[in-house]
Amino acid sequence: MAKIETERREFIKYSTLGILGVVLAGGVVFSPYALKAENRLRPPGAVSEKEFLGLCIKCGQCLQVCPFHSIKLADIATGHGEGTPYIDALERGCWGCEAVPCVLACPSGALDHECSKIEDAHLGIAVLEFPDRCLAVNETPVPKGYNDKMKKFVDGVTNINELELKLLEKFDGYEGKECTLCADMCPIPNPMSAISMIPDSKGGKRPEIYDGCIGCGACEEVCPTNSPSIVIKPRVTYKSFYENKS
Repeated sequence: MAKIETERREFIKYSTLGILGVVLAGGVVFSPYALKAENRLRPPGAVSEKEFLGLCIKCGQCLQVCPFHSIKLADIATGHGEGTPYIDALERGCWGCEAVPCVLACPSGALDHECSKIEDAHLGIAVLEFPDRCLAVNETPVPKGYNDKMKKFVDGVTNINELELKLLEKFDGYEGKECTLCADMCPIPNPMSAISMIPDSKGGKRPEIYDGCIGCGACEEVCPTNSPSIVIKPRVTYKSFYENKS
């Protein structure tokens, strides 16, 4: 009986070690997939996507210090980057905090501390993806109820702060008027270096993007069409999208 028990223990021991070895080997084989790049809008200062996924410790500090509640953490349904921070510009873009607190709060280097001001951030690039929807192109005024729509983004936020309240005030007065929201609401210090409204061939106006655009997503958030006419291409540069097309 003692011999059987000894053999049984030995079997469990070596079987467990064998399974562990397979798992570890599998980890080596499959680890590149764990770092698979994702097409996400990351917070300011984010290093390259593969580096970001390797460095981010999923601590949520960037989320905690963001005064505009712009940063979310990816859940299990979103793929390889579970627990990593991202920005959904449909709900809330990055509003260009002067001190870039999310970068300062990052302890791992996933958000590069060389990004000391918002102009240093390169989240992506804005693109007028659907010009046929654009109110300015179609010479259609901002619809009634727009202010209420924007205020819904802070519904349920228990720790809304003064910066967010001031932002909401900026939306007052646009209803029924020519739409210039994407250009007017650009949060970077020199917005004319990023976006402006220019005459469109159809007779209205349209937003034109310049190399000062950091891809913050504010323009996508404020766009008053049901589905935004202007969208952000994450991690795409001005040069690669606009200059290489010309």
